[in-house]
Amino acid sequence: MNKTRITSLVLASLALALGACARAPSGPSGKIEYPQARRDSTVDHYFGTDVPVPYQWMENLDDSALARWVEAENEVTFAYLGKIPIRNWIHQRLTTLWNYAKTSTPRQVAGGRIFFSKNTGLQNQSVLYVQDSPGAEPRELLDPNTLSPDGSIALLGSRPSPDGKYLAYSLSQGGSDWQTIHVRDVATGKDLPDSVQWVKFSGASWTLDDGGFFYARYPAPPAGHAISQQVMNQKLYYHRLGTPQSKDLLVYARPDLPRWIIGADVSEDGRYLFVSLVNGTAPENELFYADLGRGRRPNVGARLRPLYTKNDAQYAPVGLVGGTLYLQTTLDAPKGRIVATRLSSPDPAHWREVVPEGDGVIQAASMADGRILVDYLAVAKSRLSLFGTDGKALGQIELPTLGSVAGISARNDSHTVYYGFTSFLYPTSAYAYDVESGKTTTFFQPKVDFDPSQYETKQVFYTSKDGTKVPMFIVSKKDVKLDGTNPTMLYAYGGFDITITPSFSPTLPVWLELGGVYAVANLRGGGTYGEAWHQAGMLGNKQNVFDDFAAAARYLIDQKYTSSRRLGIQGYSNGGLLVGASITEHPELFGAAYAGAGVMDMLRYQKFSGGDLWSPEYGASDDSTAFQWLHAYSPLANIKKGTCYPPTIITTADHDDRVVPSHSYKFAAKMQYDQGCSNPVLIRVETQTSHGYMPTDKRISQTADVWAFEAYNLGITKAPTTQENAAGGE
Repeated sequence: MNKTRITSLVLASLALALGACARAPSGPSGKIEYPQARRDSTVDHYFGTDVPVPYQWMENLDDSALARWVEAENEVTFAYLGKIPIRNWIHQRLTTLWNYAKTSTPRQVAGGRIFFSKNTGLQNQSVLYVQDSPGAEPRELLDPNTLSPDGSIALLGSRPSPDGKYLAYSLSQGGSDWQTIHVRDVATGKDLPDSVQWVKFSGASWTLDDGGFFYARYPAPPAGHAISQQVMNQKLYYHRLGTPQSKDLLVYARPDLPRWIIGADVSEDGRYLFVSLVNGTAPENELFYADLGRGRRPNVGARLRPLYTKNDAQYAPVGLVGGTLYLQTTLDAPKGRIVATRLSSPDPAHWREVVPEGDGVIQAASMADGRILVDYLAVAKSRLSLFGTDGKALGQIELPTLGSVAGISARNDSHTVYYGFTSFLYPTSAYAYDVESGKTTTFFQPKVDFDPSQYETKQVFYTSKDGTKVPMFIVSKKDVKLDGTNPTMLYAYGGFDITITPSFSPTLPVWLELGGVYAVANLRGGGTYGEAWHQAGMLGNKQNVFDDFAAAARYLIDQKYTSSRRLGIQGYSNGGLLVGASITEHPELFGAAYAGAGVMDMLRYQKFSGGDLWSPEYGASDDSTAFQWLHAYSPLANIKKGTCYPPTIITTADHDDRVVPSHSYKFAAKMQYDQGCSNPVLIRVETQTSHGYMPTDKRISQTADVWAFEAYNLGITKAPTTQENAAGGE
């Protein structure tokens, strides 16, 4: 694209955005009287730069004035949302579409038992089931909906013991990252007295004898500070069933590396414990192992021995066969490869390459009936391939369409591989693949009140600011008119080596039926092309992420899918940061914006909860070099008085202890104070939910509110008269 064309696009976008500021569709109108948030004269000092922070007091989540402000903001938000004419239709249609049976990918254990979760449709949480064999009738094992009437006690994870005798499961208040592990007897359905508290960023890994499990925990935070307290000094323990947590064996700790995360997993045969050590969210890790001994009397106190301790790549055990360790690694292979080694001589010089680096990025690998199953991403689309342990390619598992593998359960002692699959237009189904015969059968396939045949998914490639080609998915009606008038939603993430792949959400049919176009851009910072793509969007390269997103918006406008006035953007968590930075850098480019639980204060994020774990991705403001790039794009620091920002809705949760709610509070207060036009800036704060958990009823309500807000501000005022597309007029 030439310079003249870029300039014309920017000017056209600016004109359209100014038009949107001047006229709004009928419905909520007039100046919004926002609650007054106290401003003070606090100033932070960084390497000769003064940064005013008038809302820093909002970091005290127990402040009574903050509680009153949040309550008043919710009143303003719900009053505005209540006047949107299509809000009720969106909520009703979304509820209908959400109400279909859903099943997770089955997890298999030794002896043939399988575990899976199922939701009948609108249950607040999925119910856990067990089958004593693949052909047996499933029976209910754990219904988390009985634990709290409002879904405030969340079931966040579970792990059966090696033969399925016991189930370790994690509960959380409001879905907080803080978890308590309980143990249930699978045969009786009754809980044992065991209770393991203050677990975060860890699951349970059982020893072969079913006698207990390894887990990692942090010191208990001070009373009343569990949400915001900075987490440090995680330690690995072994809990033996029937004993109190105070008697748990300390297995590994690194007081010299207080911010590093410790992970543990026991090999399928129970012989070895593998311990991973990683610097927060960094892509590299160190790897250790301990020989627990043969048989069912493990030596859980066995000495840990180093395998790879240079912190120079990813090292993930795939499995052990006859004393040979198969290892997934990015050493000398940014897209990943599989190598074979011996624990007695693990030096890379002795490795035997089994699966070389290829065109796809290796996401995960598993042993499957003596073979190696590799889950690839090929430009953000899944591919499953089988290899022999000698490296011979054994073919691919045929997948239904362009989409994503959503969970794999494979064992070296089982012919069966279970996997889930989803795409933008088809909800997640679960399949069983027989490694011996090569045949696939359907374990579960849902039925949704939606006809996908009218729609299609395309993958396009557009050019970013520096000339980089970036892939993007576009979902639309097959005969969509490219006349620049389609309401369009652009979503992205752009960080932490995470790739946004095709997946189904009940929200998407609602948007398509409203006449909308949906786009997902695979920005740098993610893992679309491997570690090099990730590094191109992290630390001092983070601006590339925002440039990629702006270029995606301009592509959709240039190709006549939409216009600035009818282009909405969405992002959550690191994606919320993306939205915040995008509207402060290019307020004229978008017609509406949603920032969910965004990391908005890049100068202080590391001071709260697990924020410091992200510093390998972002850098931290106590470093003079990192301060310069963080200050340049931090959404909170770059709101300018008098600028006309697009209609914006912000959401957060009062129990979010990953991205603490003060990020959203400060950003909303400052945007409302500095907004230079009548476009609304709203914040919606949910209770008894967290960063990644929300019971179904609350999730439907919040999702409907967010999409109603954006749809309305993009010009959609009428609901379809049928389930066919019909964008509302202005």
